[in-house]
Amino acid sequence: MVNYTAQFLTICGLHLLAVAAPGPDFAIVLRQSITHGRPSALWTSVGIGSGILVHTSYSLLGIGLLVKSSLTAFTLMKIAAAAYLAWIGVKAMRAKPAAVDSIQTGTTPTPVPSGRSAFMIGFMTNALNPKATLFFLAVFSVVIDPQTPRLVQAGYGLWMAVMTAAWFSLVSLVFTQEPVRRAFLRLGHWFERAMGAVLLGLGVRLAFASAGK
Repeated sequence: MVNYTAQFLTICGLHLLAVAAPGPDFAIVLRQSITHGRPSALWTSVGIGSGILVHTSYSLLGIGLLVKSSLTAFTLMKIAAAAYLAWIGVKAMRAKPAAVDSIQTGTTPTPVPSGRSAFMIGFMTNALNPKATLFFLAVFSVVIDPQTPRLVQAGYGLWMAVMTAAWFSLVSLVFTQEPVRRAFLRLGHWFERAMGAVLLGLGVRLAFASAGK
């Protein structure tokens, strides 16, 4: 029986570096944690993890190679992701000041999204990210041996999906602790607007990114 331990550990290390690096996923989880609270943040984290399964699926099918080789396909995906982040960012930047009693009680006037909506926010943020596409393309075409059984490769993808959801769930638990969340809420709508600017900036940066960066 072939031992895939070294291959798996390499994937673990690369995935840890990728998931811990600040980016759209982290920004959206942070916003959900502070603005909407723990349930929304956790559902968003699960959505982000589920988005990993999309990248795994097309990597196994070889579609990722098509996206990278086709400038049109990559550009369309990039524009869709940039537009989505910009849309969320603009909405956040239009946040209105919260009432004093809302800040004191740790609540905000922003409507809390349903679990399904929070899940889809995380799912779309990750699934549309072309940077994630390039990461998984590199993992499945360079790190993983072509002779590795598809079932084992699918197992790698499932592991990364679960670990991604777990990581961002941990981030959610940290930033939804009352002392932490209340400290951010004291900034009121300025925090929401700042996060909106970050998301908008990530969208603009993504729009002008090339496949090789």
